Formats: sequence, structure tokens, C-alpha cells
Amino acid sequence: GGGGPGGGGGRGGDCTLRPVLRAGRGPCWRRDWSAVSPKKSTLCVLHAVPPITLGHLENSDSTLHPSGAPLKVCPQGFSCCTVEMEEKLSQQSHTEIKAPVSRLSTNLQSTFRQRHDHFDKFFRELLKNAELSLHNMFVRTYGMMYVQNAELFKNFFEALTRYYVSGGAAVNLDSMLSDFWADLLERMFRLVNVQYEFSDAYMECVSRHTEQLQPFGDVPRKLRIQLTRAFVAARTFVKGLTLMPDVVNKVSTVSASPSCVRAAMKMLYCPYCSGQVELKPCQNYCLNVLRGCLANQADLDTEWNNFLDAMLSLAERLEGPFNFESVMDPIDVKISEAIMNMQENSMQVSQKVFQGCGQPKPSVAFRSKRSIKDTGFNGRFRPYSPDARPTTAAGTSLDRLTTDVKKKLKHAKKFWSTLPETVCAGERIEPGDECWNGTAKSRYESVVIANGLANQGLNPDVEVDITKPDTVIRSQIAALKEMTSWLKAAHSGNDISVDNDEETSGDEGSGSGCNPDNSDSPSCNEDDIYFSTPPNPGKAEVPVLAKDRSNGGVASQGGMALALCGLALALLAPHLR
Repeated sequence: GGGGPGGGGGRGGDCTLRPVLRAGRGPCWRRDWSAVSPKKSTLCVLHAVPPITLGHLENSDSTLHPSGAPLKVCPQGFSCCTVEMEEKLSQQSHTEIKAPVSRLSTNLQSTFRQRHDHFDKFFRELLKNAELSLHNMFVRTYGMMYVQNAELFKNFFEALTRYYVSGGAAVNLDSMLSDFWADLLERMFRLVNVQYEFSDAYMECVSRHTEQLQPFGDVPRKLRIQLTRAFVAARTFVKGLTLMPDVVNKVSTVSASPSCVRAAMKMLYCPYCSGQVELKPCQNYCLNVLRGCLANQADLDTEWNNFLDAMLSLAERLEGPFNFESVMDPIDVKISEAIMNMQENSMQVSQKVFQGCGQPKPSVAFRSKRSIKDTGFNGRFRPYSPDARPTTAAGTSLDRLTTDVKKKLKHAKKFWSTLPETVCAGERIEPGDECWNGTAKSRYESVVIANGLANQGLNPDVEVDITKPDTVIRSQIAALKEMTSWLKAAHSGNDISVDNDEETSGDEGSGSGCNPDNSDSPSCNEDDIYFSTPPNPGKAEVPVLAKDRSNGGVASQGGMALALCGLALALLAPHLR
């Protein structure tokens, strides 16, 4: 019950809150008023359940007595509420205004946490499948020769996994790939030149010039570009999916201001106090209240949309030229192709090394064990005939994952600026003129204020201090802006992110491939480079010449090398069967 003008002294009845249980909809509150105003014979009986429930109000005395004390929020005059009740309803308003926003935010967090988990699981399983596929194929193809060198490939995949997880802070991808090919060349060079002894200094000379020698053909250069682009795109995209729910979660912790709570109380519960429980707020009135309450959140929208656009662009790259799946799935075949190139070019490679690093000493142990007469030349490594490719990782494919996530990303655009429209819709508001305008049942005359903190100085329903932006919101705007720059760089195949606040040692990040503007970039040089013979054959450091000008003497050396290589391969033949 409430007191009207002049009705502060008497008790014409009481107002009671009692819980009513409705099937499938949980507890709600129905309020029955039996108070009659001293000056009016108005019976205040509210029999309908409100669309926004009051919830459990902690009131030891649920009987509300008529009071003539002026209310702080609701319009003065006849009222079924006391000042104390109005205070409790204000507290409830805080929960009510936050509930729909919290629900929408929770749904958004859940959606993108799931997508993050799907992508991350898929990429990790692809890496495991690729390693297993290479192991099985190389055991069949190269036998013991692979088994004895399997740790090289195991380390290769471990480094790729560390780069995917931690980026350039853990692994310099360019350096790791260069070391892998140099190590592989060293091992293969010893195998095809088993008739010689090589010192560590000699093999360092070989390794230092792997790229100039190009023993594996164009495979290392192409694979470096493909791996860098695919890994940078994949891990940056997954980081973006990690950031989204994190931003939403932190923004959802921002509390409503006292002026927002008062405005919400006035919009949601003042109709009840005036005995009009079925009266809903006008739509434009609701929009102004929500835009005032969510003024800081709306300022996220610009960077949020820029971030989503960058995510969508990178998703297109993942479907096309930076496809992680299309790079990792056949990586065993690509490495095998490189090994075959080395086998086919072993004579030319050995010739260039002998010219550049010096003539090695014949192996005494080799001469004492075998002679050419005792062996038959078995030819070459067995070529690889690819079996059916393994099934896709995590029971799905990258195309299906990206198609799904692109729909979700597009749907999330303008999430923050449209929150007021999303909340002020449906059963929560009354679209016509027969609605609560903050003072009475009538048309809402005020102009709807635009979104954003800067526009709220003119908000007629919520007092907003436009000079004090929320610090949490501003920090999330900065986080989105930084992530967007990483996504745009990844779109070009570059990794500019630094993980775990660690600085990379002397590196700005991984590049996407050949840089034609950098004359020092070996990947841009397509010439067949070899080494000239140094004055002192024992010295490892040698100058590099631009073209191969081989003569008849060199050709005769190549003939001898060919015979010796045949012998080396014959020795390995028992391992290859």
C-alpha cells in the first residue's frame, strides 16, 4: 500500500508480497494491495505477474505500510511503495538491468571458446598426424637409414609444435628450418660419400652453405614460405579466438553506475509503485536508459568491428593460400621429394663441396672393409608411392571449421552498439504510445540519444560523466587494436606478435618468404652457386662464385665420384631391403 497526499497518518490496509510458483517458469512474485487512499476510493490490486520479475526481496516485514514520505526516484503522488521499498527495488534494478546483457555476453563467450577449442584441437592433431605419417612412410621407404636418423625429424616436429604454441618467443622458424636442412644435408652427405673421412670443421663448411648449394632443389624455399604463412595464420587466428571471450568477460565485470541504477529503477518498477504492474516502458525510453547505462561499452564497437573484419580476412587466407591443412598433410611427401633431389644431385653437390671446402681424405676403414669388386650397385633410394592420405584431424576439416566460424564472426559484429536494441525488444517494452514514459502512461517525447560516451551528455534519463571513460573498457579497446595489427600482419604472412611478454632475440618476427628488396636474402637468388677451391684446401671458409664454370678435369673428377657414390649406395643396399 502507499500513501497519497495527506494520507501519511492512517492505515487503510496493507500491501503484501507473496511468492507464487508457476510450472516451468520458477518462482515469481505477485503483489496484492488492499490499501485505499484516504482521499480516493482507488483499490490498488495488482493481479498480473510482471514481465521482469521482482525476484527474492530480503524484507523481514513484507507488509508495506502507507507512507507519506516523498519517494526518491518514482513520481510523487499516490504510491504503493515506501521509501524503503523503493531502495530495495533499486538494488533489484541493478540485477535486472545487468541480467539480459550478462546472458548475451555469456552466450558470446561460450560460442567463441568452443570455436577456439575446435581450431586448436584440429591444428594440434594435424601436427601429430603429419609426424606419424612421415614416420610410417619413411620407415617403409628408407628403412634403417631413417630409423638411425629419426631424432632429426622428431625434433623438427617438436619445434613446429612449440612455434604453434608459443610463436617467435620460443622458436625462430626461419632459423629452425635452416638448421633442419643443414643437418639433413650433413647426414646425407656423409652417407653418399662414405668412402671419405670428414672432420667437424669440414661439415660446418658444408652446413654453412646449404642454401647456396641447393642440394634439395627448390623444396626448402617453397616449404619455408608455406610453413611460415600457414603457421603464422593458424596461431594468430587461434589467438584471436582466445581474445574474444576474454574481452567480453572483462567488459562484463564493469558495474552499472548509481545514476544508471536509479534510471533502471524508474523505468522498471515505478509503474508497479503507481499500481500499473502490466505497464511496460516505451521503446525509446528504454533505449535512452540502456544507451546511458552502456555508454562505455558502446565505445568498444569500432575496434571490435575492426578486429572482426581482420579475423574474417585471415579466415579467408586459411581457406586459401595459407591453408594449414594443405601444408601439413603432405609434408612427408615434400620432405621425401627433397631427399630424392639430393640423391639425384649428389654428384654435383659433392663436386661443389670438394671445390669449396677442399678435397677430403679417403677413409682407411672403408678401404679395409670393402672393394668395388665385392659389391653390386643397387641404384638409388626407393621412390615413394603415396598411400591414401589419413583422415582429417579431429573428425572435421579446416574448410568446415572456417565456414562455421565466419558465420559466427559476422553475427558478432556491432554486438556492443546494438546491445540496447537487443535488450529493449520483445516483451520487455511496449512499442506504441500506451507505455510507461518515466512519469506516466503516455507517449515518450524525448529524442533517442546516439550510442557512445561522448553523446550521453544530452541523455534525458541517465546522468553520465562523459569526462571519465571506464579504464577497463579502454584497456580492452587497446587489446583489440593490438590484436588487429597482428591479424593484419598474419594476413601478409608476417608474425609481429611477441608472446608471454618475452622479446625475441634480435628478431622482428618471421617473414612470409623471399624479399626481393633484400639483396642478401638467399631465397631470392636462383643462380646455381658453387664454391671455388681455396689456396689452402684445409681451410673451411671459402669465397662464393656466381656461376659454375666446370671443365674437363672437373668432369673426370665427377666420373670418379659417380663410381664411388655407386659403391656407397651398394653398401647401404642391405639396409634398404
